[in-house]
Amino acid sequence: MTGREPWRLLLTWDGEPGWNMGLDEALLASLDPRPTLRFYTWKPHALSLGYFQRFAELEPLARDCVLVRRFSGGGAIHHADELTLSIAAPAEHALFRGEVRRSYERIHGLLARTFADVGVRATLRGASAVRSDRAESGMCFHRSTPLDLVWDERKGVGSAQRRRAGRVLHHGSIKLAASALESGVSALRTHAPGLEPVALARALRATFERELELEFTREEPGPAEQELAARRAPFYRSEEFVRRR
Repeated sequence: MTGREPWRLLLTWDGEPGWNMGLDEALLASLDPRPTLRFYTWKPHALSLGYFQRFAELEPLARDCVLVRRFSGGGAIHHADELTLSIAAPAEHALFRGEVRRSYERIHGLLARTFADVGVRATLRGASAVRSDRAESGMCFHRSTPLDLVWDERKGVGSAQRRRAGRVLHHGSIKLAASALESGVSALRTHAPGLEPVALARALRATFERELELEFTREEPGPAEQELAARRAPFYRSEEFVRRR
């Protein structure tokens, strides 16, 4: 017995966009009492819209993209050259307990301490202005809040949560390089050339283990999670859901 809290670790590289969203929904609905940290990437690259976002706001940008809509709020994210992570746990877990903003501060603190290890000094935006904000854009990385992580006066991580039935799903996009749809944002490779998703995931895993005093068990999604993800994948990329106004 190590005395460390048991967590699941899921690595699901090159996930189909609808399936990626379906699996996050499955983790939110999971009956497994252990918290889960999931790292993933997207194949093909995709544009995900926030749950409350009007499709018309993004229509000019969306014509040549694979589209999905998330079950969390916020602006659109172009999932290319990034690492995406999700954390699922009971709402009473220490990471999520109390005010919602505190959970963002805790998670973004873990990310910032990891980024420092690769030479990036990231901080919460707070009251500062950032150069990546663009009022006319519907993109997540062109809209910032005081809780967002920034470096070089630009936003570099996009995060959102969904809370349901006593559980929380927090997912976030960490930019390794900016895409044409997200010009002007911060990207880790500006300070850490050659950094790849697998290496960043390994560094984040080490930070979580050290800071939260936990022990990961590397697993695959369970049968019920895989079934729900496969069943819900078509919904997340459906015309009815994605293009609703």
